[in-house]
Amino acid sequence: MRVVFTCGGTGGHINPAIAVAKLIRKKRPEAEILFMGADGGMEVTLVTREGFEIKTVPVSNFRRSLKPRDIKNNISTLFGIWRSVRRSKEILSEFDPDVVVGTGGYASFPTVYAASQLGIPTAIHESNAIPGLTTSLLSRKADRIMVGFESADRYKHPERVVLTGTPVREEFIFTRKSDAKKLLGLEGKPLVVSSWGSLGAREMNKKIAEFIAVESKTDDFFHIHGTGSFGWKWMPDYVRSMGVDLSKHPNIDMREYIYDMPQVMAAADLVICRGGASTLSEIMASATPAIIVPSPNVAENHQEINARAIERRGGAVVLLEKDCTGRRLYEMVVEMLNEPARLEKLSARLKEMAVLDSAERIYSVIISLSNQKKKKARKNVN
Repeated sequence: MRVVFTCGGTGGHINPAIAVAKLIRKKRPEAEILFMGADGGMEVTLVTREGFEIKTVPVSNFRRSLKPRDIKNNISTLFGIWRSVRRSKEILSEFDPDVVVGTGGYASFPTVYAASQLGIPTAIHESNAIPGLTTSLLSRKADRIMVGFESADRYKHPERVVLTGTPVREEFIFTRKSDAKKLLGLEGKPLVVSSWGSLGAREMNKKIAEFIAVESKTDDFFHIHGTGSFGWKWMPDYVRSMGVDLSKHPNIDMREYIYDMPQVMAAADLVICRGGASTLSEIMASATPAIIVPSPNVAENHQEINARAIERRGGAVVLLEKDCTGRRLYEMVVEMLNEPARLEKLSARLKEMAVLDSAERIYSVIISLSNQKKKKARKNVN
């Protein structure tokens, strides 16, 4: 069996694909797996770290703006898509996959579109309650539309929709808190983990810098913060400008990217994060209580919709960005860490909500589509 995964842009699109690819490698060691993404995208780093091959095509993003420079960018992007589709066809023809699976991001569009034109079975996955632009466009072509939330009525072909949940790496499910804390050397104090995504949100990173300035006065808990690739370029200097020398505060660990997130999240007593579907799936799988600050700068406010669904069932606390300050975050963290019974209740609710066999469900779709191609091939031979 040969499978192509295509994804890019953020860890929320990339990590689910990696989770399913690792499951395939475990169940079918003989399977050939290829990833496809965008030139220079972060998927290149994340995928190769897991030992998978990746090939790239030139891809640029659409901008949701009517400013002249953004309109010019979008026109250029439209022309670039067809070049990307041609290159995708070349790669797919050479690899000859049984199935192509897209898990989101602009990088997945040319590959899934090319596959559909070549007659290769395709499946796409949408983690959020509301389909993004790429999913909406590809849903007309894909053989299966796999969704993280019940949302068949949002698609023109509901008969192709399959509820799978959003997959996470197995380590999020099976890593024990005590083992993770010991492995990371973070025993004796609570651990708070914060991240605004793989790229980093500038304004929210500023609020975390304020948070760090406040917490550095007491150092009552461990804190790991992932700045994201953009944040890493300026945030260390920004924290220094606020009078905090991190070399004197070993309990505060600021990183560009938290590569060992399954272990870190398992060890965490509390997470501060955005409301992306993949992040929330990881929280549920690891049953880690969270303060969710949804991004207001997303299509149809889908992050708040995702976050409120968890909050309503008692699994998290939602704080809107407009109400968020570094000090307010710090006060909420201290309040929650001082209420272990409340944290245990949040954790229990998250366990109830988690879809732990999401990768298995997607694997079943892939096997079904692969068999579909083989049956078609046998018919053609006969």
